[in-house]
Amino acid sequence: MLLAACIAGCATYQAKPLPEQASSASSLSQLQGYDSAVSPLDMAAVERLVLLNNPDLRSQHARRQAAQEQRKQDGVLPNPVVGGNAGYLLSGVGDATAWTASISQDITSLITLRPRREAAQAAADEVDAGLLWEQWQVVGKARLLVIDLVEGERQIALQQQALDALAQRESRIVSAVSAGNMERVAVASDLAAAADARTALNDLQRRQLDLHQQLNALLGLKPDVVVPLAQTLPPPSVDAASIHEQFADVSRRRPDLVALQLGYRAQEATLRAAVLAQFPALAIGYDASQDNSKVRNGGPAVSFTLPLFDHNQHNVAIAKATREQLQVEYTVRLATSRDEVDALLTHYAQLDVQRQALVPATDDAVRASAQAGHAAQAGLLDLRNVTDLHVAALNRQLAQLSTEQAMLEQQTALELLVGRGMPTALEQDVMAP
Repeated sequence: MLLAACIAGCATYQAKPLPEQASSASSLSQLQGYDSAVSPLDMAAVERLVLLNNPDLRSQHARRQAAQEQRKQDGVLPNPVVGGNAGYLLSGVGDATAWTASISQDITSLITLRPRREAAQAAADEVDAGLLWEQWQVVGKARLLVIDLVEGERQIALQQQALDALAQRESRIVSAVSAGNMERVAVASDLAAAADARTALNDLQRRQLDLHQQLNALLGLKPDVVVPLAQTLPPPSVDAASIHEQFADVSRRRPDLVALQLGYRAQEATLRAAVLAQFPALAIGYDASQDNSKVRNGGPAVSFTLPLFDHNQHNVAIAKATREQLQVEYTVRLATSRDEVDALLTHYAQLDVQRQALVPATDDAVRASAQAGHAAQAGLLDLRNVTDLHVAALNRQLAQLSTEQAMLEQQTALELLVGRGMPTALEQDVMAP
């Protein structure tokens, strides 16, 4: 019955071969959590889809499961050791079969069980915090991609307007040069401006395609799937005082710092276990025996190792050195995080000053372009000057748009560092395999 009970509790093996082929999702409808009624996708919808479908996060979920199982294994009590033998009578005056039996329990494993359980629990929690930090980073990357894609579409539209105006002037210039009414040298700068605008538009389009493919990769989609995005974003807004206030307790909220604290806690428990394990390995049990003349004996049994050469001193030293390493790593990470926040706030403030300076200049350039258009309709201004003023206004708008995009990027980086608007727990649907 004991043997049957042991066998019933054993795990069984089932082969699970690797797939011959694998591919990413070919449409948004194949993504977990996608709602076709929500289109185009806003920032929050993209973040949720990324959390549910990002291939790297799905791999991290498997690592989390392995850590949880390791925690359970490290918390299991050590099994008692049972032994026995039989000595059949071959010759002599005896008239019975001799036998011995014993049962013992490793006491050292029991002594170190509690710190080993604490270390295993802290290590499993560290994996959870690490996974949450991975989620924060993926969400931050998704936010940056959405910002760059939305702002990139606006930049492409403005650059296309500039190219259309310059291309119209270029066409007239080429016709005039071909007819011999104009010298090419005199209009070389105009032709170069059209070429530069065309190159700038091509660069923007290539970058936009690359960003689309990066977002698809985050979502687990094939590169050619079109992800419709909402074309409006809230304006940049950062309160430096609020950021500093949130950073005051960042060590208790930011998952990477929490993971380092949990790793340190696990190492503390590992060090305690190593210190306890330096004492001689001790086993206590009970032995019984019978000799060939049926004389029986029984009583307690103790066995232990003599710590003449190895008393776990090296494992204790390794555990101490690892603890010191983790302490230094945590201290450096906390200090550099504060420096990063301060640097980003300084950069954001500089961008804000530049934007405020660009706003009146942009408004003035747009008004000048509109006035030039009216003057051209009245025959008071030629095409060349009108085009220059129109392109100058578009370039000012592009510069202002680029500055606002940079401010949104800095804001996203700050939110990631202090945890503003980031997921605070591993939701059940997010953790689903």
